[in-house]
Amino acid sequence: MSNFHGVFPYLVSPIDAQGKILTDVLGKLASDLIKAGVHGLTPLGSTGEFAYLNRAQREAVVRATVEAAGKRVPVIAGVASTVTADAIEQAKTYQKLGADGILAILEAYFPLKDAQIESYFRAIADAVDIPVALYTNPQFQRSDLSLDVIARLSEHPRIQYIKDASTNTGRLLSIMNRTPRMKVFSASAHIPAAVMLIGGVGWMAGPACIVPRQSVQLYDLCRAGKWPEAMRLQRDLWRINEAFARFNLAACIKAGLQIQGYAVGEPVPPQGALGPAEREAVESILADVAKLG
Repeated sequence: MSNFHGVFPYLVSPIDAQGKILTDVLGKLASDLIKAGVHGLTPLGSTGEFAYLNRAQREAVVRATVEAAGKRVPVIAGVASTVTADAIEQAKTYQKLGADGILAILEAYFPLKDAQIESYFRAIADAVDIPVALYTNPQFQRSDLSLDVIARLSEHPRIQYIKDASTNTGRLLSIMNRTPRMKVFSASAHIPAAVMLIGGVGWMAGPACIVPRQSVQLYDLCRAGKWPEAMRLQRDLWRINEAFARFNLAACIKAGLQIQGYAVGEPVPPQGALGPAEREAVESILADVAKLG
């Protein structure tokens, strides 16, 4: 049984105007995040713009992340497809590249029934020898995981985690009650401290890329049971989520990292970069958050 826990930033995918993954920039970001104390790295999450990258670009992102991590922290690589066979191939490839776990994401164009959704995730878990985390985000996905499907999938020996981004903390409690062996990662939109209080093991989120030190501090306060201090820090950090909810998430994180000196490039078109006023708002919030702790 693996023991993934703590703060796992959803890494951006640095890319230039010609579509080349900037592996040196990604490597520096990953190393700096590890030095800041994060507990793991998640390439090809939502912030990593997985839906906008081709196969070669995705593999370059995973390879660079694994190399930068150097086994100092685990790497959980995102696998996403509308086709089961393609998802299986991705998962096998990322395991060969050295990923320590898989974050399984279902992209769907046509609606799917529960049995079809379950078979997709089960096929990914059958194809690898490393732990699998389920990912569900009904805001962006056409097909969601029901509680019954989650309960059945939790019986698979390699499906050990779930990151639920539904913003429904009651649903997380239901998952914990029905699947005691499944460990729950929060989305930042859940307010991670609240999820830690009810039994979560950490969170996977894009904003942790730009506030890693404060995110780790929040996790440590939760683990120590210092809830008043944790909630004070959580309220301050929530300003980032409030601001980013108004803009494109990848554009916000990339703008924040550019402000911090990382040449990560712009969001992949047709997404757009932040405008001057939006960028100024991000810069102001980062300046305030930098003073925390």
